[in-house]
Amino acid sequence: MPIDEYDPSCAFPGVIGRTVGESKPAWPRPVRAKAGAPNVLFIVLDDTGYGHLGCYGSPIRTPNLDRLAANGLRYSNIHTTALCSPSRSCIVTGRNHHANAMACITEGSMGYPGANGNIPFQNGFLSEMLLTQGYNCFALGKWHLTPTQQCSAAGPYDRWPLSRGFERFYGFMGGDTSQYYPDLMHDNHQVAPPATPEQGYHLTEDLVDHAIAYIADAKQIAPEKPFFTYFCTGAMHAPHHVPREWADKYKGMFDDGWDAYREKVFARQLQMGLLPPGTQLSRLDPDVQRWDTLGADERRLYARAMEVFAGFLEHTDHHIGRLLDYLDKDGHLANTLVMVVSDNGASAEGGPHGSVNENLFFNNVPERLADNLKAIDELGGPKHFNHYPWGWAWAGNTPFRRWKRETYRGGASDPFVVHWPKGFKARGEIRHQYAHLVDLVPTVLEALGVAPPAQIRGVTQSPLHGVSFSHTFDNAAAPTRHTTQYFEMMGHRSLYHDGWRAVCPVPGPSFAEAGMGFGELTLTEEKLRELDAHGWELYHVAEDFSETTNLADKHRDKLIEMIALWYVEAGKFDVLPIDSRGVARLAEERPQISPDRNRYVYRPNTSVVSNHVAPRVLNRAHKVTATARLEAGSEGVLLKQGGSAGGYSLFVKDRKLHYAYNYLGVQQFSVTSKAQLPTGAHELGFEFTPTGPADLAHGKGTPAHIRLLVDGKVVGEGDLPVTIPLDIGITEGLVCGRDPGSTVTDRYVGPFTFTGALEQVVVDVSGAVLEDKDAELRRHMAHQ
Repeated sequence: MPIDEYDPSCAFPGVIGRTVGESKPAWPRPVRAKAGAPNVLFIVLDDTGYGHLGCYGSPIRTPNLDRLAANGLRYSNIHTTALCSPSRSCIVTGRNHHANAMACITEGSMGYPGANGNIPFQNGFLSEMLLTQGYNCFALGKWHLTPTQQCSAAGPYDRWPLSRGFERFYGFMGGDTSQYYPDLMHDNHQVAPPATPEQGYHLTEDLVDHAIAYIADAKQIAPEKPFFTYFCTGAMHAPHHVPREWADKYKGMFDDGWDAYREKVFARQLQMGLLPPGTQLSRLDPDVQRWDTLGADERRLYARAMEVFAGFLEHTDHHIGRLLDYLDKDGHLANTLVMVVSDNGASAEGGPHGSVNENLFFNNVPERLADNLKAIDELGGPKHFNHYPWGWAWAGNTPFRRWKRETYRGGASDPFVVHWPKGFKARGEIRHQYAHLVDLVPTVLEALGVAPPAQIRGVTQSPLHGVSFSHTFDNAAAPTRHTTQYFEMMGHRSLYHDGWRAVCPVPGPSFAEAGMGFGELTLTEEKLRELDAHGWELYHVAEDFSETTNLADKHRDKLIEMIALWYVEAGKFDVLPIDSRGVARLAEERPQISPDRNRYVYRPNTSVVSNHVAPRVLNRAHKVTATARLEAGSEGVLLKQGGSAGGYSLFVKDRKLHYAYNYLGVQQFSVTSKAQLPTGAHELGFEFTPTGPADLAHGKGTPAHIRLLVDGKVVGEGDLPVTIPLDIGITEGLVCGRDPGSTVTDRYVGPFTFTGALEQVVVDVSGAVLEDKDAELRRHMAHQ
């Protein structure tokens, strides 16, 4: 007998008598998707430029993404916000990034409606919308949509993935992480990677494994139930981590340099029809050295950095292919609406010369060519946190100028592939209609026949800002529905309107031409008036696709119209105030879950504590005391902070107490107790006492004297000639009772869990903190 079901928002339609025999049951109807509803898969790459994928003219092999393009559509004219968190907020909400309170990365939030980093609940996520339509919703990989201060075990969790419509989450909360030792979260709790680099572990493979598992788990129970999977690799963001055999596939391919790369990719893009006839390659960037002016050693190192990046991208494509193969084998791919995009253009955050260990850069320690050449064969491995020079970022954004963080097309234009065999007939075609990331949500909803909800969990929803482009799927000549779009990123502004584009670069068209670097210009009212009068450029992108001919003087009336329209859009979407600050912006005081204090207590078997919320021990006196019971063979880590790229560890080994200090992976120091430790209950610790001034500008923290203590008595002491000046690092934090990930010292093998009875470890902090705000800016902006 069929079960009688009813809309749970309506009155009970059955009969309730005094007994079951006199009653008639009815059940609230479960939420079910429409019959034949397609699956939805978003694949979001990181820091991948317009000229990086094979199907966009690159020599880098991306056969799996290319097959999506060959059996689907490539869009030549889609735009991002030019930065990570803002772009991702557009992807999942269909609203502009300032309206999402995401003017910048969450670390750059400010106390204004358009910039506080808390995405409003009235801006529902696609996951929240599809959950009410009977979909399973899964998120994997990079998140970076929760304010940094809310990403600890103390929460709050209301802006974590599981509170925004996703039923499962496996990935990392911040802007970047090691591909070998990632800061992993599973649903709402921290987990360790399932294997080590020596066992072949890599994050991308792990993310794909979990994506397949999530989908398979659900499909074996309810094969007709569709899914929305938001799959966001940590690739191609730094660190560029990939097993050596993948990088070696590209040996010699980039020896002719970034100038040659641009020329070759540009020619392929024209041949493919991605670029309109007559498109010009953008100018030689004044901030990028000509390849033929570099020395032989520089060319060798820089070419290898690009080989590693290329191997990283092909490796990523390979594992995405595993996900696609699973979907195809199980019969799901044909009715899965797949959208592949990057969050912004290629990144120049490696600086003009690239980096082998970006933690040196964050700490004002210059990298020497000779030292980096010694690491050339290890690039891509777990020992380094490497990033290519910005010449390769410029080349990766071919044919456009500039890069990530800037609203020229190099920062704001990206590859975009759509694949849905059951949804449209077109195969291997190109679409040139203008679109923006805010258009993804309305396109999916229209394709699914779903109206944007008026309410989600009782919260009235704001209108979507994007428009659907599903009408272009089978109609190459369909008109563009998205006619106006503003851009603003840390003071760098632009506007698209009906085939025209106006750009106001900050601090200027290049750092060389501006005479200052990123974040160094502070906008005042006077300076803003000057920029609005003389700082805007104008491009007719309907005829000048790559922004090569500035028409600001020739069409002054059009430019004035565009500037006025930018301010109209800024008023609509909470863009003001315009803030080009770097140092001061990132140093803003923000609400904290718990204020700074002088005493922190940690216990074993608890989560890794992010360095964002760990005690600030650099350049200040501090004391660490562990309360533990020792047996004859007790050993292991009592407390550690950091990893192989820098940090400290207090541990017991060979019945002695040890303190190890790692200065940014360059030098290791240690202090050991003179006598063996007694068994029983004791207090074990160390005192760190500064013995001289720090030289932060030159990468040197305060020298220090270390005293090892047992029950308050000195059992060993020594000196640290130099310490970490500014940043222990973002990827490996503070842990009590073990050293997971890359170990601070090579004097033990991780995780070296303490085998005695460890009750707690107290970190007592005193003394003022020495700060370098310029380095703070670089550190935050590199983790986007």
